[in-house]
Amino acid sequence: MTINLETLEITHNPAENRFEVLIDGVLSKLDYIEDGDTIVMTHVGVHPEHRGGGVAGRITQAALEYAKERSLRVIPMCSYVAAYIRRNPHYIELTRHQEN
Repeated sequence: MTINLETLEITHNPAENRFEVLIDGVLSKLDYIEDGDTIVMTHVGVHPEHRGGGVAGRITQAALEYAKERSLRVIPMCSYVAAYIRRNPHYIELTRHQEN
């Protein structure tokens, strides 16, 4: 299945502490815990039929942009998020403690 990543609508669902997208009625998501000025990204889950097409990357990018806009420190507990940050080093600064 080919998914158009440009038109993928990632939704922030703060009530469920996740970023999510529905593809053909199936949920894919990034779960997080936000505490003060820190956001812990705990898990990225993409339905098996949608894996390998960049969906996890788009969800992760949306979550990291949210953190960046709010000056949140990112703690990537999820191995996928950690790998994504390594592959996209412009997000590394988000993982560092900010001095006030």
